[in-house]
Amino acid sequence: MTRPDLIERLAAAQAERARQDLLRRLRKVEAVDGARIRIDGRTLVNFASNDYLGLAQHPALQEALIRAARQWGVGATAAHLLGGHREEHEALEEKLAGWTRRKCALLFSTGYMANLGAIQALLGENDPGPRSRTGQTLCVQDKLNHACLIDGTRLSGAALKRYVHADVASAQRQLEANADAAALLATDGVFSMDGDIAPLADLAALCKAQQATLMVDDAHGLGVLGAEGAGSLVEANLKQDDAPVLMATLGKALGVGGAFVAGSKALVDGLVQFARTHIYTTAMPPAFAAATSAAVDIARFEDWRRAKLHRLVAHFRHGAGERGIELLDSRTPIQPVLIGASRDASIAAQRLEADGCFVPAIRPPTVAQGKARLRVTFSALHEEADVEKLLNALARAIAHARRAMKKER
Repeated sequence: MTRPDLIERLAAAQAERARQDLLRRLRKVEAVDGARIRIDGRTLVNFASNDYLGLAQHPALQEALIRAARQWGVGATAAHLLGGHREEHEALEEKLAGWTRRKCALLFSTGYMANLGAIQALLGENDPGPRSRTGQTLCVQDKLNHACLIDGTRLSGAALKRYVHADVASAQRQLEANADAAALLATDGVFSMDGDIAPLADLAALCKAQQATLMVDDAHGLGVLGAEGAGSLVEANLKQDDAPVLMATLGKALGVGGAFVAGSKALVDGLVQFARTHIYTTAMPPAFAAATSAAVDIARFEDWRRAKLHRLVAHFRHGAGERGIELLDSRTPIQPVLIGASRDASIAAQRLEADGCFVPAIRPPTVAQGKARLRVTFSALHEEADVEKLLNALARAIAHARRAMKKER
C-alpha cells in the first residue's frame, strides 16, 4: 500500500483553486493613517476594515497599552489558570459584563477560540447526565453563521443541523426533529458577509418554547448596535435569561484584539473548567486588556461615533440606489455590493483600487457560488466625501467589470 503524501494533497487542492481563479493572497499593508492605508506604494481609502468606531489608533488606547506594557511587559507569560491572569484582565471582564448587561464575562485570546471553547464546553462530553437516544447533543445553526461556530460544533462532537438563513420556522423544524437532545441554537447577531441582523427576539422565544439554549456571536454588533453600543441583544431588548450565551470580539468596533464570552456565573465557572481554548493557551497580553478597557469607555459614551456611522450608511445606500448599484439589505456598517460571478467581482475590485478605494472581492468558498461581492465596510473615520468617492468609483468599476466579462465571453 502506498500512503498519500499530505503536502502533495494540499498542493493539489491549491492547484484546483488556482484553476478556478479563486486563490487567496496576502498583501502587505505598508502604513495606516485613519481610514487610509498604503499598499504597494499607493495610499487608498480603506473600505475593508472592521474598525467601525475608529478606535484602533486612538491615543487613549495607545497610552493605556503603553502604560500596562511598562508595568506587566508585553506578554502574559502563562495561561490564565497558571499565573497569566492579571488585574487588567479581571477589570476588563467586569467592565464587559456590566456593559453587555451580563453577570460575568471570560476573556479568550481570539473570537475563533472563544466560540470553539464555549461550544465544546457546552456540547462536549462534560455532562455526566443523559444525552439523547443517539448519545449526541445538538447544535442548530443559521446557514450563514461564521466558520468558527461551525468548527466549534464539529469539535464538540454534537450533531450539527443548519437552518435556512434567518428563518425561524426552519430552525424550529430542526429542533423539533431532535426533540430529546440537549440543544444549543447558535447564530451570528450581525452576519459578517451580508451585514443583516438575526431575528433575535423570535429565536429567543423559539428557544424558550423548545427548551434550547440560545448563543449569539455578536462580533459585528458590539459597539455598533443598541444603547451605549452594547450590541444586538440589547437592541433586541433581550436579557441574560433570554440569550444565555453571548460571545463578542474585541478587535472590531473596539479596535484591539481578543474576545469574551458573557453570561451567568454558572456559565463562566463552567467555561473555566471545561473550555479547552481558555485553559490550554497563554492569556492575552495584559496591555491588550488595558487598551480594550479604554476602548469600552469610548465606545459606550461617545455616541457621536455610532450616529456618524448611521449617517454614512444612509448616505451610501441612498447614493447606491440613485446609481443603480445593487446592495443587500443591511443597516449596519457592513454593506455588501452583490456582483455574482467571481471573476466580475475581482475585476471590479481591481478597478476600485485603481480609483483609490480598497474594497477586496469576497468570493467562494467564503460565500456561495454566484454570490461573489464587494464587501464595503464603514468607519466613523470616513467622511461624506469618502462615501461619494466610493459611490462614483463603484459605478465605474461595476460597468468596467461587465464590459470586460462581455469581451471575454
